[in-house]
Amino acid sequence: MATDLMPAVRRWLVVAAILLASGGIAFLAYDRYRERYAVTTPAEGGAPITALISARLSGASTLKVAVLSGTVQSTASDIRGFGWLRSDQVVKMPFTVDYFVDVSRIGARDIEWSDRTGTLIVKAPDITVARANVDEARRSLVRTTGIFVTRKAAEELALRTSIHATDKADAEAASPARIAQARELARAALVKLYAAPLRALGHANARVIVTFPPERRRINGEQWDVSRSVEDVLNDRS
Repeated sequence: MATDLMPAVRRWLVVAAILLASGGIAFLAYDRYRERYAVTTPAEGGAPITALISARLSGASTLKVAVLSGTVQSTASDIRGFGWLRSDQVVKMPFTVDYFVDVSRIGARDIEWSDRTGTLIVKAPDITVARANVDEARRSLVRTTGIFVTRKAAEELALRTSIHATDKADAEAASPARIAQARELARAALVKLYAAPLRALGHANARVIVTFPPERRRINGEQWDVSRSVEDVLNDRS
């Protein structure tokens, strides 16, 4: 009898698990909808208010090593009314892009110390580039042209100029020249990071060499310059 009950119990357990998972997914979907799209009003009703809808604080193990900043110009067009209503917009606004190194990925196998030469070699992960942050609140120019710009067209123009500006800033931040500059700044930051504990351990004249993956793929036999001290490296970076 107990054996006959086992398949039914398993079926009920499967059904219960599916119901719980479906309920969790539905709750998360509703919570995401409420956070992003539901309008917050006072308890007694009335006009929408400015309020903090959600905030999350999480830990991070990344080291910010560089910031690219500047001004970007973005353009967009919108055509409606079977081609009769054309609107154009030009916007200028500042932007910033952050560069990081995930130091949590540097493990014991990525660090080599030589007592003979007093050299610490750090095999760092490559830098990561954050998404561009375009500050639309500090726009220095907004020029909209068109015979009649509808509210929907104005919203679409604002959205497109923001997307185009972000894409342009992202492309600049990811260019080979900017990546090379960011690696050099990251190298200097990591040299300082590892030089401090070496000094505390009595190795004030230790040499710190930081390498990134593209550099470690060089031709076999090429040697890194280990003739420079930490002080020399820091002086050059400053």
